[in-house]
Amino acid sequence: MALLLGVDTGGTYTDAVLIRDDRDVLAKAKALTTRQDLAIGVGEAVAAVLAEAAVEPGEIALAALSTTLATNALVEGQGGRVALIYIGFGEADLDRHGLREALKGDPALVLAGGHSHSGGEAAPLDTEALRVFLQQEAASVSGFAIAGQFATRNPAHELEVARIIAEETGVPVTCSHQLSARLNGPKRALTAVLNARLIGMIDRLIGRAETRLADLGITAQMMVVRGDGALMSSEQARARPIETIRL
Repeated sequence: MALLLGVDTGGTYTDAVLIRDDRDVLAKAKALTTRQDLAIGVGEAVAAVLAEAAVEPGEIALAALSTTLATNALVEGQGGRVALIYIGFGEADLDRHGLREALKGDPALVLAGGHSHSGGEAAPLDTEALRVFLQQEAASVSGFAIAGQFATRNPAHELEVARIIAEETGVPVTCSHQLSARLNGPKRALTAVLNARLIGMIDRLIGRAETRLADLGITAQMMVVRGDGALMSSEQARARPIETIRL
């Protein structure tokens, strides 16, 4: 009989519930949401539900965390400072679909390269200009967003830029083709920028929540609830926090 733990961080309260075999609710508990550190409220709610159910933490087979952190951050204009690498486009494309507005003054590099509609290379990738940009901006950003022309047909340039960034900076990278299959470059870039902006805060929340659960004796894998209600691993949520947004 599997014992499942569910935790939801709301605006006022953080709720925890223990469910046996996907149907029997053993206990429910809540704690005040601690916005300065959501993991504090998570730990208090989980400790309360464990006490209510009188079960051992080691009995829990799976833990699932649901949070509005990413949704609230976008609504409130929060998030880290990011840099956009825009491959194969023109400067004017930054003004399409609210992309420059979404950057809010954060740096962007329009880089030579990109592919054609058929997936062929439209122009060589300017790796030298990329490295110069990284030397200037990497220390001041918490994430990079990469969007290449027709990258959904051929992601080679996005992947090469991501490899160079990871190699030279270690800063988290979001590639647009991994988030959207759309051909529309500016919209893919916007999605990548928003995802990159959220990575730092979601990573901190998941790390702190996992540590808090471990302190309580819970060794089960922690999953994260996507915006559509499905579950994804904490590793996936760290890489694609935008998928936790509730529409």
